[in-house]
Amino acid sequence: MTHQYLIELASLMAIFSFAIVVPGADTAMVMRQAIVHGRKAAILTSFGIGTALMFHVTYTILGLGLIISKSIMLFNVIKWAGVAYLIYIGIQSLRAGATDLDTGVVPSAEKGATQSAFKGFALGFMANALNPKPVFFFLSIFSTVVSHDTPAAVKLGYGLIMASCLIAWFVAVSFFLTTPAMRAAFGRASKWINRASGAVFIAFGLKLATEKAG
Repeated sequence: MTHQYLIELASLMAIFSFAIVVPGADTAMVMRQAIVHGRKAAILTSFGIGTALMFHVTYTILGLGLIISKSIMLFNVIKWAGVAYLIYIGIQSLRAGATDLDTGVVPSAEKGATQSAFKGFALGFMANALNPKPVFFFLSIFSTVVSHDTPAAVKLGYGLIMASCLIAWFVAVSFFLTTPAMRAAFGRASKWINRASGAVFIAFGLKLATEKAG
């Protein structure tokens, strides 16, 4: 039986490893946090994203994911909340202007605002939790790869391993983007990076707006 679980986990990770490295709204969020607010903020955001992934895994295992996928109204409530959140973050980024990476001060819309640990974590959690696409991702891979007879506790263990890998990936990204050389490079182009990241968030929001329940 343990052999079966190892095979399931290996199959899940083979699929999930590709999903981790494909750039998306989560990647854009961690990148901007690292560039604008520094390593600590980016790492906290990474943990927020990983926690949200466990949130998706848990309700998928409990059967709520299937309910969401079948309920047009519930799906749309989550979808439009996610759209609004991504577009809001995008507008904030567009308004931010240039960033002084030496002091961590962001002029214009974000000037004088010191980001708390809770906000750093919440940004990552909300960006991932308000995206209904993981519902279908986990429903599809769990129904395809994981046996129906696999205990819920084992499935949660799979989810915990995937969340840990996701956090590890984004923490690595956070460290890379906050090295002195990278910060110097980003500092020279911070105004345009803020504008580009704002456009990316808005684009992901608009893309999410076109998603259908099935």
